[in-house]
Amino acid sequence: MNDDSTNTNAQQALAFTILGEPASKANSRKMVTIGGSPRLIKSAKALSYASAFKLQAKVSKLHTLIEGDVCVYITIWYASRRPDLDESLILDLLQDVAYKNDRQVKEKHIYWALDPLKPRCEIRVEPLHKK
Repeated sequence: MNDDSTNTNAQQALAFTILGEPASKANSRKMVTIGGSPRLIKSAKALSYASAFKLQAKVSKLHTLIEGDVCVYITIWYASRRPDLDESLILDLLQDVAYKNDRQVKEKHIYWALDPLKPRCEIRVEPLHKK
């Protein structure tokens, strides 16, 4: 994780890069049968990305989760033109990394980009200041 975090008054804004291409949340689950009952489980790509994300998103022990509403900026650099822009898995994975719950996200700026050699997500999370 490249950590470019900065302080903004009492709350810290977090900025970092996660290497790898995220699974789309729509495609991150697959149907399986367990004990004769159909179940949805995370796909291999989603599980792999979640694991890589958690390893890369280790934040300093001095960091506390941002409280209150947040604004999120994410640029997703895909390896090909095929994937749809989908940040939902990333927002889920930011729970307990940047904020406690993704319901805190009240504003988001999400961008699609192409880099076949280095797919990644550039993420910035900051407290949302009331205007």
